[in-house]
Amino acid sequence: MNILIVDDSGVMRRIHKGILLERGIPESDIIEAEDGRIALEQANARPIGLFLVDWNMPNLNGLEFVRTLRAMDAYKTTPLIMITSEAAKYNVVEAVKAGVTSYVIKPIKGDALWDKIGKYFQG
Repeated sequence: MNILIVDDSGVMRRIHKGILLERGIPESDIIEAEDGRIALEQANARPIGLFLVDWNMPNLNGLEFVRTLRAMDAYKTTPLIMITSEAAKYNVVEAVKAGVTSYVIKPIKGDALWDKIGKYFQG
């Protein structure tokens, strides 16, 4: 299953990728994008089975990305986890309305991220 990590911070992408690699996800299944616009190009180029998306990014932010992605037939129900420092309740509500599957506040540790996404890798 292809996993797309969407975050403008290279450090955060490496952290998320490291967590996935530690859990046995093949590196060849992990794709990275530094903003929502590039992420859409990646999603159109190949099937993605899980999205890990930051909110605050240039060009196309995470919320706009989620809305655009959810309008696409291929990704209406694909798991999409927003991982962001936006912790206000209204942000969470707005993200859920846009179509995120789950919402995680940064900074995040490996077990906390895996608790949210591990179920997508079982069986």
